[in-house]
Amino acid sequence: MPQSETSQSEPVTAKPLSEHRRSGLVYAISAYVLWGILPIYFLSLVPASAWEIVAWRVLFSLVFCAILLTVTRKWRAFGSLLLNKRVVFTMGVAGALIYVNWQTYVLATVSGHVVEAALGYFINPIVTVFLGVLVQREKLRVAQWVAVGVSVIAVVVLAIGYGSMPWIALILAFSFGLYGLIKKRVGGAVDAVSGLTLETMWLTPVAIVQLVVVGATVGVTLGTVSVWHTIALVGTGVITAVPLLFFAAASRRLPLVYMGFIQYFAPFIQFLVGVVVLHEAMPPERWFGFAIVWFALLILCVDMIVASRSGRKAAELDVATVE
Repeated sequence: MPQSETSQSEPVTAKPLSEHRRSGLVYAISAYVLWGILPIYFLSLVPASAWEIVAWRVLFSLVFCAILLTVTRKWRAFGSLLLNKRVVFTMGVAGALIYVNWQTYVLATVSGHVVEAALGYFINPIVTVFLGVLVQREKLRVAQWVAVGVSVIAVVVLAIGYGSMPWIALILAFSFGLYGLIKKRVGGAVDAVSGLTLETMWLTPVAIVQLVVVGATVGVTLGTVSVWHTIALVGTGVITAVPLLFFAAASRRLPLVYMGFIQYFAPFIQFLVGVVVLHEAMPPERWFGFAIVWFALLILCVDMIVASRSGRKAAELDVATVE
């Protein structure tokens, strides 16, 4: 392209690009803030049990996704996905993993373990790196290996602090890490709404059985407490789907480095909710363990910035060579 054309086009493209990234930041921050305040939302659903909350979350997420598919007129595209057995069964596995994640998270929240749940999402990026080596045979950079090693030390320190292994954190981190790996298998073939629809379709029988058991034991609370409580239970479908849609919109607009930093918003807000709002215990050994985890995340972030800059310079050199 001639220099004159380049100089003329730059003022035209610079503003839309800036707006594109700005909207991406709004979507990303909105998604992670909504995920961050989930503990408060779930606690507002008491006296509903964790088992009832997750069951309604599955069913109302499916209903909300059906409404979205209708409004966006994507039922035909969704129907074509149902013909792909590989996609359908892959999303079934993803559904099983996200069910473990949801149930563990809600149980942790209503039983006073919000801080430990936040820990799970703090160490999730490190677990994802570890799973990349274990499952996909990826090669790690030195800094990534250091981060994994430091995080193992953190888990040991926290296990001593808790008096047992932080199982809630580990289950959350590994279930979500494996969920991410499974979702990669379908790549861009399944959008956020279609993916959640397929996952909740698989989980619907589980949710129904769960509600039957809850009804036969402690009793179902939907419609028996108050109007606002009923609206909040129905709203579990919205609070589940909307952040996913925001996240998908942000991912299309922002570089991976931006998303890498913003992902820590949610566990940080959850941590603050647990410590400041719910006054969960944080003895010195737990602070020390969290500090080690944050140090491991700092190593990952620095490595991510360095790798991003190196990749950008390499790309610029390739362009210069071609020209």
